[in-house]
Order: sequence, then structure tokens, then C-alpha cells
Amino acid sequence: MTRGEVRPEIYRGTEVPPLTRQLAGFIERTQWSDVPEAVRYEAKRALVNYFAVCLAGCNDPDVGKAISLFQRFRAGQQARLVGRAQRTDMLHAASLNAMSANVYDFDDTHIPTIIHPTAPVAAALFALAETTPVSGEQLLLAFVLGVEVECRLGMAIFPDHYQRGWHITSTCGVFGAAAASAKLLGLDAQQHLWALGNASAQSSGLVETLGSAAKSIGVGNSARNGLLSALLAQQGFAGPERPIEGERGFLRVMGERPDFLQVSEGLGERWALSANTYKPYPCGVVLNPVIEACLALYQDRAWSMDDVVRVELTGHPLLRERTDRPDIRSGRESQVSAQHAVAVALSTGEAGLAQFSDSAVADPALRALYPKLVFIDDTGYAVEAAQVRILLQSGQTLSRKVSVSRGSLAAPLSDPDLERKLRELAEYGGSGCAVEPLIDALWSLDQASDASVVMQLATGR
Repeated sequence: MTRGEVRPEIYRGTEVPPLTRQLAGFIERTQWSDVPEAVRYEAKRALVNYFAVCLAGCNDPDVGKAISLFQRFRAGQQARLVGRAQRTDMLHAASLNAMSANVYDFDDTHIPTIIHPTAPVAAALFALAETTPVSGEQLLLAFVLGVEVECRLGMAIFPDHYQRGWHITSTCGVFGAAAASAKLLGLDAQQHLWALGNASAQSSGLVETLGSAAKSIGVGNSARNGLLSALLAQQGFAGPERPIEGERGFLRVMGERPDFLQVSEGLGERWALSANTYKPYPCGVVLNPVIEACLALYQDRAWSMDDVVRVELTGHPLLRERTDRPDIRSGRESQVSAQHAVAVALSTGEAGLAQFSDSAVADPALRALYPKLVFIDDTGYAVEAAQVRILLQSGQTLSRKVSVSRGSLAAPLSDPDLERKLRELAEYGGSGCAVEPLIDALWSLDQASDASVVMQLATGR
């Protein structure tokens, strides 16, 4: 065995290969021509959705507070903030833009990990692109690879990791941002390994923060710290040899029963972006079928909310685990509350950002329905499915089941849907950015000689 060679080990009867080094080599050698056309296109779809949700969240009060504070510590004005007129340094820009994208829980979702993959990776890449001249093709390739890394790590430790209370978007997102940034910087395999090692020292985020602004700090940190990890590696700042698969590495520390093969098997053959989805509603993804069923019941409504005695919600146990929140006090919390989602959709027939706001949560008529909701766990339901059953005072029962919710892999949002989402959310955010040129620039990003043109179009007026 030569010096520097990684010795495979036996773990519960399974030989564990040098996963970090394998990933580092894969990132370094993969070219745009290696990425299937469908995956290339999905990368652009993900970015259309990313700028939509960024433009919605750019003027959120909590994001505004963070921007005001961060400006006191900025190290320059090299990078833009989506939907804002201010500039800041690239590390702060990465963090703040990722926070804007995630703050309303309207960002994309990778199935089956429930990672929101784009915010940490795209925010880091566009901040870097404003200081390092790169083409659109280079940025898209780095984006594809960053998403691949974070989602593969997520698949290796899901669902135990999330159930233990780790916010998987933040904990895995830092690796995706590091890998993508390292690729865009043109680092070699050893530096890629160091970047992943540096990221391993900064993996954090708790599920307990969901429903609060603090949740988006974790997502912002994953973008910032991933970028920082790559920049440090570029300077020769060395990380550990086996930060992912080591005895005290990420997978074993953060997972109960890590599946090491999920990291390396099918690299370059199966792509995480092929399992990416985009939300039609600003809430936890498990609520999509619930809202859809309620909206359908509202369309045929010949009853009043006062007639409702009980609402039974049947779905995968994960639905109850993540959304049984009857005691919410804010719009932020309402985005992960089945009680509110059911009440607002049945009462108004709508489920946009205005329906998941502080004022909506304060509505006593909506809150009166919260205690009437009962969960029924059924492992036979997929995460994308749910049934809503309403019992009325007359004894009548109304029911609607959604087997495949809109926005899922089986019923994805179309390109026009995503464009419409960008237009509507840009209007909601009030930035005044040039929406139509931005849409055109995103669909043609692979042809752009300068990737930063997108950020120029996405700033506020």
C-alpha cells in the first residue's frame, strides 16, 4: 500500500470504498457533454423556480433584517442581491439569496430525500460568478454536480437523519454548495476532496427551526459555508481524507444506518435532478395533495364552514409527523401546518402566499376549524397522496382523494407553469425587476458567455 492510498475498511460486513475521493474525482472529470440533455434542461427549470422564489422572498421582513445586519460586516460590494438594489460581498450574497429562496417554503424538493436542493447551490454559484468570469454552461454544469452531491448524501442517510431532527437541506446543502463552487473554480481532485472536508466541518441545521425565520439561517449558511469551503481549498486549506465515509465522518455521525452505495452507485448514470419537483403552493411538500383535495372540495361547496363537525386527513405517517401544528401563531408556522392548510383552502378556495400570512393565521374563522382536524396514518399512502374527508352536521360526508398531487414527479409543473410562478412571485415580492428578460436569460443560460448576466436582470429597481 503506497503512501496516501486509502485503505478500504469493513463495516458491518460491507467494504466501504473511499467515497469522498470517488466523489472528488467524479466532480473534477465530469464535463457538460457527459450530462444527459434531459438533466441539462432540468437544471434550467430548477433555476427558473429558484429566481421565482427568491423574488418572492427578497422583501420579506426577516430577510430585510438579515440584510441590514449583514451590511454592517460586508467585505465589499462585488455581488448582487436578488430583487434588491444593494450590493454586498459574495459570501454574504450567497447566504442572503439562499435565505430569500427558502424563506417561504416555496422552493424545489428532491424526491425521496425532501431536500430543497437549488437554494444552497445556486446562491453560492451566482455569487461566485459575479467575481469569477464563467460561462452559463460552466455554471450549469457546476450546479448539476452540486445538486448531485447533496442529494446522494441525503439518500444515504434518509429518513433517519431527518427523523433525528437534522434539517437535511442545510446539513447536505453545504456539501452541494462546496462541490459546485469547487467545480466552478476549476479545482483539482485533491482540492475537491478538501472542499468536501471543509464543508463537513460546517454541516448543521435543525428541524426544530421549521416554522421560524431561523430555518432559513441554516439554508443561508449552507450556501455561504459551502462557497467558503471551496475558496479555502483553492488556497490549499486541507480537510480530512475521509470526511464522508470515515469512522467519525458525516454519514456515520449524522445517520443511523447509512447506505454507502447511495453515494457512489450509478455516478454519471442516475442524476438527482431527474427526481426534482417544484411546488404549486408555498408550504411543506407533504401538504400539496392535502391542499389539492381541499380546493377540489371547495369547488363543489354547497355547505358553510359552520356546518363542519370534523375533518379527517388520511395520509402517510410523515404527513402527521411534519404538519400536525394546531398552535401556530405566524404565517411562517402556517406553511408547515396541516390545520391551517386545510382551513384556508376549504374556506377561501385559494392557497397562495397571502393565504399563508400572519393576517390569515390571525383570522378567528380559520382558527375555529383547526381543532376539528384529525389525522389518520396509513402507510399505504405515498407521500404525494392524501384523502380529505369532511363530516357535516347533517350527517353528510364529503371526501376527495388525491393519489398524485400536482407538482409531483408524476404530475410535474410545466415550463409555462414555472414561468407563471416566476411572474406571480416577482409581483408579490415587489422588486420591480425585469421579469421577461430574466425568463429569457434563464432558458438560454447554456448559451451565455457571461453567467452573471442573470443576476444583473434579477436585481431590484
